[in-house]
Amino acid sequence: MKLTDRLIKIMPAYSWIPLATAFSWNMIVYSGSKIIAGDWHHYNIETQLDLAIPFLPWTILIYFGCYLFWIANYILSVRQGQEETWRFLSADFLAKCICLFFFLAFPTTNTRPEVVPEGFWGTLMHFLYTVDSADNLFPSIHCLTSWFCYIGVRGRKNIPVAYRTFSCVAAVAVFLSTLTTKQHVLADVVAGVLLAELCYFIAGHTRLACWYGDVFSRINSSLRFHPKGETAGEK
Repeated sequence: MKLTDRLIKIMPAYSWIPLATAFSWNMIVYSGSKIIAGDWHHYNIETQLDLAIPFLPWTILIYFGCYLFWIANYILSVRQGQEETWRFLSADFLAKCICLFFFLAFPTTNTRPEVVPEGFWGTLMHFLYTVDSADNLFPSIHCLTSWFCYIGVRGRKNIPVAYRTFSCVAAVAVFLSTLTTKQHVLADVVAGVLLAELCYFIAGHTRLACWYGDVFSRINSSLRFHPKGETAGEK
C-alpha cells in the first residue's frame, strides 16, 4: 500500500492542505505577533484569585502533553466530512485572526514565579519559561485550541461517548494546567473558550465555512489533491 493511501486512511486527502495551513497560520499568529509587539507595553490583568492559584510545576506534563491531544482531535474533526471540516477549520482560522488582533491591540503579561533549573520539574519549567515569554496571553491559544478539540468531537455519534467525555475532561485539564504553571490567568482561559464557541457558531451560521471550503476545494482540485472518485467540491 502506498504511503498516500495509508495517510488517506488516517485523514482525508482534502484536509491535508487545510490542516497544514491551520498549523502554519497558528505559528505565524503566535510567533509573528511576538516579533512585532515584543517591546510594546504589556498589560497585566491578573486578579487576586489568579495570585491565589497555587504554582504546581508537575502540571507541565498536561501543558506539554496537550500537543498530542490537539493532533489526535484535529484529525478526528476533519474525518467528519467536508462540510464539518470547512466549518471547523474556518472557525479555527477566524479565531486565530481575532487572537492576532488582541495580541497586537492589547498585549498582556503576567507574573511568573522564580524558577531554578534544578530537579526534573524545575528544569522543565525553566525550559518552558525560557522558550515561551510571558506575552500573547489574552486570549489563551492553548485553551482555545483545546476547546476546539472538544467542539470537533462533541455530539459525534460515530465517536465513542467515552472518548468525547475524555476530550472534554482533557480540555478542562489543559485549562487548569495553564493556570497552575502560571502561563495564563483566568481571563485568558475564559476568553479562549468563549472565542472558540463564538467562531464555531459564526462559521456554522454564515457563509464563512462555504467561502473557506470553496478556496481549499479549488486548491485541492488544481493540485488533484482529493481521493479517487471524490470531486473537489463534494460536500
